[in-house]
Amino acid sequence: MKLTVQGKHMEIGDALREHVHDHLTDAAEKYFPNPIEATVLFSKEANHRIKADITVHLGKDIILKAHYEADAPYVAFDTATERLAKRMRRYKSRMKDHQRKIQGIPAEQEMPAVYKTLESLFDQDNHSEEDAGEPTVVAEMVTSIQEMSVSEAVMRLELADSNALMFRNSDHGDINMVYRRKDGNIGWINPKWSDQKKTG
Repeated sequence: MKLTVQGKHMEIGDALREHVHDHLTDAAEKYFPNPIEATVLFSKEANHRIKADITVHLGKDIILKAHYEADAPYVAFDTATERLAKRMRRYKSRMKDHQRKIQGIPAEQEMPAVYKTLESLFDQDNHSEEDAGEPTVVAEMVTSIQEMSVSEAVMRLELADSNALMFRNSDHGDINMVYRRKDGNIGWINPKWSDQKKTG
């Protein structure tokens, strides 16, 4: 597994780098034999605590993410790694089945899309009310919307520790979305179900 360890506003020593390599490699390969790559970013936050952000690329579009903030980098990394391992353990068999399934899907069956990061129009001291129009595009990347079941979408959402995931529902091919609610539960937006209710 290719591993990159970086520091933001802090130096990364050889001992910490070796600790990350040994523990993250063991954790990933215990549940998934051939992880592709991983990135660990340590950053010193404004409150002087250390945040560890871990991203592991297990296979085609299967991304795991976890983070934790603590007073020491080792504690932050170890706790974030435990969170990753817990998710991998929970979804181990389903991840392997899901990976076999998506590896067999031709690229032309994936729906291309553009993902944009927009600047918030709120809490901007430099913006007046007259400036409030279309938000500025901060970043843009090309992605694809994949076809999967609702349970697979929920799994991908939790593995990536994301707030939302758009996908094509394998039951009917239409665009759906799952998202994390403020109460911790997962919401599911399914316009097709609404259409069926109208015509049913």
